[in-house]
Amino acid sequence: MARALYIHWPFCIRKCPYCDFNSHVRETVDHVRWKDALLADMRFEAGLTGGEALESVFFGGGTPSLMAPETVAALLSEAKRLWGFAPDIEITLEANPSSVEAARFAALAEAGVNRVSLGLQSFDDVSLQFLGRLHSAREGLEALEVAQASFGRVSFDLIYALPDQTERQWQEQLNQALALGTGHLSLYQLTIEPNTRFATDVRRGVFDPLADDPAADLFVLTRERTAQAGLPAYETSNHARPGEESRHNLAYWRYHDYVGIGPGAHGRRCGQATQRHKKPENWIESVEKQGHGIKDSHALSAREQASEALLMGLRLTEGVDLDEFAARFDVIDHPLISLDKCQIYRDHGLVALDGARLRVTEKGAPLLDGLLAELVSDRLVAA
Repeated sequence: MARALYIHWPFCIRKCPYCDFNSHVRETVDHVRWKDALLADMRFEAGLTGGEALESVFFGGGTPSLMAPETVAALLSEAKRLWGFAPDIEITLEANPSSVEAARFAALAEAGVNRVSLGLQSFDDVSLQFLGRLHSAREGLEALEVAQASFGRVSFDLIYALPDQTERQWQEQLNQALALGTGHLSLYQLTIEPNTRFATDVRRGVFDPLADDPAADLFVLTRERTAQAGLPAYETSNHARPGEESRHNLAYWRYHDYVGIGPGAHGRRCGQATQRHKKPENWIESVEKQGHGIKDSHALSAREQASEALLMGLRLTEGVDLDEFAARFDVIDHPLISLDKCQIYRDHGLVALDGARLRVTEKGAPLLDGLLAELVSDRLVAA
């Protein structure tokens, strides 16, 4: 049964040079046509996953704050009719801090959004220009102030480990972020993703990424400083006061069922993996012809589900309960993790195994990707 609904709005005013998300620039968007298509895609999924009230809805993108508030209201009204809403449902919308979008915050709150995730990315104008952002640091702070007045819960994103960034520079950014009083922060290291403009720039020698060792030092600084301020990391890049964690993202990381609609959206529901068409024109044509935008849907074996759940769950500070996973996915006779490698990393203080609960330690957190590749059992992955 689906507990979470993800709605993808693929359009942006401009593509950021670091972004590898499914975002597209279009001169015009037919908002009525897009509203109708998203509603149809939603109804298709509800026909397969009804029966349990939604605990979260997340509008991602792209730039969903460019959606007409009337479209947001229509989608939420239909989602509530189709699934029902839990009494304390979390409804998040990603937003950019332009004055045009900030002016819509009150209307978006009236439509039902109760949590916003704001893409500030930096408090430094030079860094914002490097990152290809259209807003200034001042505009970002002004938008944050409007968001805090409009929504019950506010989070914002910052990107660090920029080329040549020093610990002192990032410390100043962190201190400013923590002084702003939000209950949640998403703090991401700059990653050079394939098929982005930054990947081309690095290949051409336009700039060099920050080296691994200083980037790791900034990661450790981030964990220490946020913990001291009462917003400890609950996931690799996400920090919150207790009780302020993103419930929607926790649904992903705890491997609960979720529905994904809109271009490029992924879903996991009823043992099936779904993926929508990525190109907006292909997705909307599919919806109008077939009643849904699915490009691929296939069953996941119990071992595939267990492997995915491990890879997601070990990103969380809480870790995973191996016994619960084995029972949940009915893989009692198959090892979930490589016990030999787990023991090696325990001896080095990189992971902890408390009874059946496995978690990556603070010492191991900077090495997470490598640890995940080593820990998940080869027999589980190869199944």
